[in-house]
Amino acid sequence: MLLVTGVNGALGALVLERLRGREGVVAGSRTPEALPDGTPARLVDFDRPETLKKAFVDVRTLLLISAGAAEDDVVIARHGAAIAAAEEAGVEHVVYTSLSGDGDHLPYALAHRWTERRLRGSAGLRWTVLRNGLYAEFLAAIAAPDADGVITAPLGDGGLAAVARADLAEVAVGVALAPAEHAGRTYELVGERAIGGADLAAATGAEYRPATLAGTRAAVAASDALDFQVPMVVGTYSAIAHGFLAGPGAPGDLAALLGRPPRPALDVIAAG
Repeated sequence: MLLVTGVNGALGALVLERLRGREGVVAGSRTPEALPDGTPARLVDFDRPETLKKAFVDVRTLLLISAGAAEDDVVIARHGAAIAAAEEAGVEHVVYTSLSGDGDHLPYALAHRWTERRLRGSAGLRWTVLRNGLYAEFLAAIAAPDADGVITAPLGDGGLAAVARADLAEVAVGVALAPAEHAGRTYELVGERAIGGADLAAATGAEYRPATLAGTRAAVAASDALDFQVPMVVGTYSAIAHGFLAGPGAPGDLAALLGRPPRPALDVIAAG
């Protein structure tokens, strides 16, 4: 049996859509009753570890989609509880959606690296790590034109090797359905071309006039963002602006696992 967590999120929903109707696939959710009719589901609540052992009974492969944005201690507790329950329940293989290696400079990298280390040291589990690059859809959201058609995101002259969320879902499904072929592997799933502010402006018919990081920090802090999200957003802008997320500029693990070129990030963004 394959159990997929995180199905209420955007990536998890795409994964579940690709697996719908396949025998031996179960969705794990805090609200299984809210999933589409006919979806086999179990209660999986990482903040209630007592739900996990029962949920993981008879599960051979666990597709552990990262358990949501929160403070590091919260995310680590969630992932730790899931891995411990998988060990106890006799799960054979965990496929984990992590963060790309070039994201080590990002404020939210720590919980991902902790989870990778926990998997490598686990008792009896085989594992595969999918180090996902940042989504094209995420870039479109944090660098959207304002009401005057101006992109003010502080991307400088840098760019992001953004990835279509659908491509990452396709890879996750392929690996989770044949995990033995990928045991002990860590894949870097980033785009092949860096997208910057000028590219976004051209694709959306906007003008690019980047603000400063300080000005952006003040604007994010004044929004409805939670306190811990402010450094996450600003740190992401800074990493892009200073060239840390530009990708390899060549075909890599993503194309190899897809068996085709990745979807161009600008096409995804332009399609809305």
